[in-house]
Amino acid sequence: MVAIQFEYQGDLHCRAIHGPSGSELNTDAPKDNQGRGESFSPTDLVATALGSCMLTVMGIAARTLNIDISGATATVEKEMTAAPPRRIKSLTVRIRVPQSISAENRQKLERAAHTCPVHKSLHPDIQTPIEFTWG
Repeated sequence: MVAIQFEYQGDLHCRAIHGPSGSELNTDAPKDNQGRGESFSPTDLVATALGSCMLTVMGIAARTLNIDISGATATVEKEMTAAPPRRIKSLTVRIRVPQSISAENRQKLERAAHTCPVHKSLHPDIQTPIEFTWG
């Protein structure tokens, strides 16, 4: 279990402290929801969690396959619903791996990305198209 502590600092800003490491993370409401957009919003962190989780589990799979995917990148575009209730409508993921990798290993790495814990934890109403670019 990991505990994360939060403090509301006023003016729609929060500070989170990661229990095991003491690392801090600050959030702000987005400009389109009364904030100043000075930091990640809570829903931005969902997109951040998805991209970093996919790259991480791909890295674990790559390590098992004895291949190096250093330099791989992910971009996640978050779209919110237009009508209430306000929620994430879609998280479009684009993953690029610069190395040439066999078709068999590409399939294994793509499967790993699709099974990352964050992706598996998202509500099914959130659309999550994923695009891979290799080499």
